Amino acid sequence: MSRILLILAALLLIIGLFQYVFMERFLYQNKAEGIQRQIQSVPGEIWERVNPNMRRGLVNSFIFFPSSSVAYINKEGQLIALSSAASPPGSESLVESVPRLHEEAYIEALKKPRRKQAAHIIYNDPVNGEQLVVLQAVKSFNGTPGVVQVSTSTKPLKGELYRQLTLFLGLAFAALIGGLLTFLPAIRKTLIPLSRMVATVEQIDSGKLNERLSEKEQLLEINRLAHSFNRMLERLETSFHAELEAKEQMRRFVADASHELRTPLTSIHGFLEVLLRGAATDPEQLDKALKSMYGESERINKLVYDLLQLAKLDRAPEVHWAECDLAAIVKEMEPQLLVLAQDREVSMELSSGIPQRLDLDKMKQVLLNLFQNAVKHTHPLQGKIHIAVRNINTGVELTLKDNGTGIASEHLPHLFDRFYRIESSRARKYGGAGLGLSISRSLVELHGGTLTAQSELGKGSTFRVFIPTQLFDR
Repeated sequence: MSRILLILAALLLIIGLFQYVFMERFLYQNKAEGIQRQIQSVPGEIWERVNPNMRRGLVNSFIFFPSSSVAYINKEGQLIALSSAASPPGSESLVESVPRLHEEAYIEALKKPRRKQAAHIIYNDPVNGEQLVVLQAVKSFNGTPGVVQVSTSTKPLKGELYRQLTLFLGLAFAALIGGLLTFLPAIRKTLIPLSRMVATVEQIDSGKLNERLSEKEQLLEINRLAHSFNRMLERLETSFHAELEAKEQMRRFVADASHELRTPLTSIHGFLEVLLRGAATDPEQLDKALKSMYGESERINKLVYDLLQLAKLDRAPEVHWAECDLAAIVKEMEPQLLVLAQDREVSMELSSGIPQRLDLDKMKQVLLNLFQNAVKHTHPLQGKIHIAVRNINTGVELTLKDNGTGIASEHLPHLFDRFYRIESSRARKYGGAGLGLSISRSLVELHGGTLTAQSELGKGSTFRVFIPTQLFDR
């Protein structure tokens, strides 16, 4: 607030100084032009006939120049004092009271007898003070040239300037005070919301990103600023929670991966310890230990492979696009699926459609992962698995339905999380680590699609893969 007042006061002072300078020039020039017109109104013959002996009679005729000193400079350069504001006519000090300029000034005035603007000089007289001196060339009828010099004190002009400057400064000060009293409530009305915003911002830290600024102020600019700041806080809060969630997922991922690796490694270590204690000499125990260690090493190998695949999908996966028909892919994999199903009943409903741009190997992996998951959770003899491929308006849908044990509703939201398993012991029985569905979802999302699951405990599960066609019609 104080800075604004100082800036306004400085601007008004500068304006006042410029006004003083321009007004001074205007008044001096206006006074000089008035004197010039008065000089030109006197016939040139009168100026030519002037001589010191005629001074007293002529002075009375110069009523046009009150409070001024008048002199005539003839062609010989002689200065003839006619009147003086400081000395009475005919006195001895008349000549001394009239300013005497340099010869160059008079010569210059003779060269330009028809000036559009009056030539004036500011002369500092040690006796009479500052004088405004006007020079005007005149000619008689016979062409004899001369210069008339009229000098007058600048005190009246200075007094007028000081009055104008004082008036301006008074009005400026009054306007400054009036503006301060008028705009002070408006400034307070603006600064108070800003102060509240500053106080709110100071309270916001990483733990209070849910704080929001009020957007109901009376000033539109303040509301726009608060709205922009609130949007920034929302983005920060979202990013902060996403970072926390990512850190938590990484922590769980490392813990689950370590747990999954530790279990088979502990088993292998135990069998090796048994063999080192002498069981290696017993063929039956040796064969049993080797088979167990082989199975555990396969689990480790599959887990490492799945982890590497997830890492590639998280970074920049390598994709080989090709024109493929999803129904044809399922039909091509039918023999392999029947082998995996063993005695389970497998039915298919395939509708051929327009070929799409797909990654053949990745879509085969999605189908294989979902089919293996269905095989694991259905009865070996009474299990039924149904595969359907349908063309819909916006894409193609792959559906895989089984009559297995089903999934409880509380597990469905976490079904595609990494290392999430409904029954840990049962998953280990089949060598699973809870990564198959996560990999399948990542592969489907790589195609721009979605993978969803519906299930009812005791009645089976249904997995749907949707791939939009518009993503590939480029």
